[in-house]
Amino acid sequence: MSVVSGVPVRVGALSFRAHPRAVIVVVALLFVVAGLALLGLLTGDFALNLAQLWNTLQGAGTGGQKYIVFDLRLPRVTTAVLVGAGLGVSGAIFQSLSRNPLGSPDIIGFSTGSATGAILVLIVFGGGMTQIALGSILGGVIAAIIVYGLAYRTGVQGYRLILIGIGVTAVLGSLNTYILTRAGLRQAQAAQVWLVGSLNGRGWSEVLPMAIAMAVLLPAAIVLGRRLGVLEMGDETATMLGIRTEPTRLSLVVISVALTAVATACAGPIAFVALAAPQLARRLAGSSGVALLPAAAMGATLLLGGDVLSQRVFGQNALPVGVATAAIGGLYLAWLLATEWRSGRR
Repeated sequence: MSVVSGVPVRVGALSFRAHPRAVIVVVALLFVVAGLALLGLLTGDFALNLAQLWNTLQGAGTGGQKYIVFDLRLPRVTTAVLVGAGLGVSGAIFQSLSRNPLGSPDIIGFSTGSATGAILVLIVFGGGMTQIALGSILGGVIAAIIVYGLAYRTGVQGYRLILIGIGVTAVLGSLNTYILTRAGLRQAQAAQVWLVGSLNGRGWSEVLPMAIAMAVLLPAAIVLGRRLGVLEMGDETATMLGIRTEPTRLSLVVISVALTAVATACAGPIAFVALAAPQLARRLAGSSGVALLPAAAMGATLLLGGDVLSQRVFGQNALPVGVATAAIGGLYLAWLLATEWRSGRR
């Protein structure tokens, strides 16, 4: 089992087990992210060479180069990395808690709840970007409370959580459609653009809240994540091993919901990154247990790669990254369902 494998490491009062293959995967993915980030900074309608980029980062570039790098490309790349990493961690937590590869925030309904909160603020109350972000976070939290409350029966079982989450997603999706039909043309267009999920126009105002969320929640997820492998063995076994199952599970749900809500507030409801990243990371790491850091690195790779690819392939008609991830993620979901069906896990 993953909970007893790996190399024991102690840093001060904190002890954990490092899996050599997982470490190699994280380092390799970070190199990929760095390469994609460099490509995103160098290429575009106004291409830069390495010397120009280096001088600009040091503050010696021209005014136009500084604007392109610091106001347009660098915040977009940084947002993609942080949002992708947050979604990867969130998906890994939920898939572990539900013990099901379909246990993803966008499947269970938390992303849809965030979208509901955002379009309510945008269309009903006419709020600005700050209010839309707050509405998105509040909507995700309320959706999580509803799903968790309905799924709770002397504990939360994975399949019940997923089934109820799918139902809540359908209801909220219908509500979102109804709200859009009652909106004016300009409001409906703005809401639809946001619902697609995009990194267009993202600036440092989106980077800051996501950076704070990752700085606070990622260490907490890693600390509590050591118990996820034990929880996967069942509540009875976890209790015998000294784990307070429901408080631990609830704390992890709060962390995951918060990461999803802030990521959605910053970039819109990006589809399938939270679903695919943990599974791909787990396969690369060769681990049957929870791989939070590989999932974070994979999420950053998928989202940044999808954004860079959509910009470079389609040029001036670049697709929003949410369209690219949905297209790729739909194929992945079909493959995942077929694999689960063939293995007899329904």
